[in-house]
Amino acid sequence: MKVFKVPKSEDGFPQLIDSIRWAVKEAWSIHSSLLIGLGLVTLVRGLFPAAFALVIRGLINTVVGVENNQSEALTLLLPWLVFGLGLTVLEAVSSMFYRFKMQRFVDDVDLSINLKILEHAARLEVGFFEDSRYQDIIHRAQDNTANHFSRFIADTLTFVTQFVQIVSLAVVLVAIEPLVAVLLIPLALVHLRFQWGLSKRHYLEEYMRATKRRWTSYFVSLLTTRRSVPEVKLLDLAPLLINRFRSLLTEFRDQNQRRYLSSFKGGSIIAVLTTVAFYALLGNVLRHFLAGTLTIGDVAVFGTVGLRLRGALETAVLSITSALGQALYISNLREFLSIEAQIKPASGRKPSLNKGKIEFREVSFTYPGGEKPVLSELSFHIIPGETVALVGKNGAGKTTLVKLISRFYDPDVGCIFYDGIDLRELSLDYLHSQISFVFQGVVPYEATASENIAYGDWNRLLKDRDQIECVARYAGVSKLIERMPQGYDTPLGRRFGEYDLSEGQWQRIAIARAFARDASLLILDEPTSNLDAIAEYELFNRFRKLAEGRTTILISHRFSTVRMADRIIVIDKGRIVESGTHQELLENKGHYATLYGTQQKQMGLLSDV
Repeated sequence: MKVFKVPKSEDGFPQLIDSIRWAVKEAWSIHSSLLIGLGLVTLVRGLFPAAFALVIRGLINTVVGVENNQSEALTLLLPWLVFGLGLTVLEAVSSMFYRFKMQRFVDDVDLSINLKILEHAARLEVGFFEDSRYQDIIHRAQDNTANHFSRFIADTLTFVTQFVQIVSLAVVLVAIEPLVAVLLIPLALVHLRFQWGLSKRHYLEEYMRATKRRWTSYFVSLLTTRRSVPEVKLLDLAPLLINRFRSLLTEFRDQNQRRYLSSFKGGSIIAVLTTVAFYALLGNVLRHFLAGTLTIGDVAVFGTVGLRLRGALETAVLSITSALGQALYISNLREFLSIEAQIKPASGRKPSLNKGKIEFREVSFTYPGGEKPVLSELSFHIIPGETVALVGKNGAGKTTLVKLISRFYDPDVGCIFYDGIDLRELSLDYLHSQISFVFQGVVPYEATASENIAYGDWNRLLKDRDQIECVARYAGVSKLIERMPQGYDTPLGRRFGEYDLSEGQWQRIAIARAFARDASLLILDEPTSNLDAIAEYELFNRFRKLAEGRTTILISHRFSTVRMADRIIVIDKGRIVESGTHQELLENKGHYATLYGTQQKQMGLLSDV
């Protein structure tokens, strides 16, 4: 993975320039014609202040020169008035045109950048999102990146406008008082360096806050999410969580206030110096006027334009340092986009016959950043159409095993074969199309009941209500759905709708979603963990029919569930320690029998209670 350096010193400046170049290239690719229009109107807008200064100078000098001849004054003033009117109208229209173009461009940037983030995220493997080391990178990439990108373009254009103004105004002023360039420009450069230091300091503070920002979001979610609120209230955790939230935000506030104070002190010093320099220059201009070498129009223009130049310098410095600061945030996006999926695209091979045969050969695997292998030297096979249960204590490696089959990760050592083809050579799209997976943590999709089932194979089912209802009957959830307020059109979930399901009902919908896919391999990770005894019994009665013709891998801690499997594989500490039918394993009196006996004793104690 390519990791971008944080520009902490001059060594990071090339990286900053690279990010600026990348941002301009992206902006051009998003909408080149809009960017050209914005550039042209930006250049034109920059010339207005100097043009107005010339109009004012012409008007004043004309009035002074012909003050005793009214008719002649009107004749001479008319061209200046028309010129001024034209400039005013053009400036107003150009401002509206700029705003119109910029609004359109911001919307296009928002669409393009957010799509780029989501599309890149979709290309990354599951392991990336499960690795805590990358969570800060994800957070920074999501942190209003499109807005930073838009502000970079807007600030850059603002700087261009101000720069054109500065050059054109400076030409006017230097013609009146050459010392302008000697006094004001160096002060502007000092101000630029000072503001850039503040912008870089702000970025670095925000960069280092990523983890703490995620903690604040987590505390907010605990205090406001309906799934966590009941327990938080029962345990009276709110004061503790709020105190931790307050502590982090107080730290951020104090850091910000120290930066604000630095900005105030430095900005005030520079403002005083530039003001004193301007009035010193104005005094010198007045001296020349009294000596007769300058006109009253020159004095008026210098006073007006000098103040405008000072404001333009201030705005130019703030806009360029802001643009550079936004470029630092854009480097966060580039850091995320530079991450390459560790699961390399396969050659696209497909088996000649789709059977669902699985084979592990000496497979070992350790999670990225982990120290100990989760799976060690696993070798076994599952014949097509066979139902195999994986049994073991929590952390034994059962879920990791099925993640490897789904190619969410690649094994460190060994090979996994699907219908005789190494998963690393198999088309990933094809592999996933052949797997139906009920995950241990059921995803409650905020969608209608119909859509929740159709998501199992949305390309085929989303608009086929008859087939969706057929799947619901097949999976045994049709009566559940028909009792809902709007039947299959009932929006599920409380985030956008008003009808929610219990954990067990969500799990039954998830099972139906898995069976909606015409897949040769069915993986059920704790499929009955949230089901009551009756629902579990009904599922058992349907299971053989549901799994018919499919290779099935079943993970469960309930022996009432696993005993229905054709074969049970017992895993302990990442290794296979036993394999056989339920009865065979009980007769072996090994690890499986111990686990089974422990659960039976627990059930006996519960029944006594």
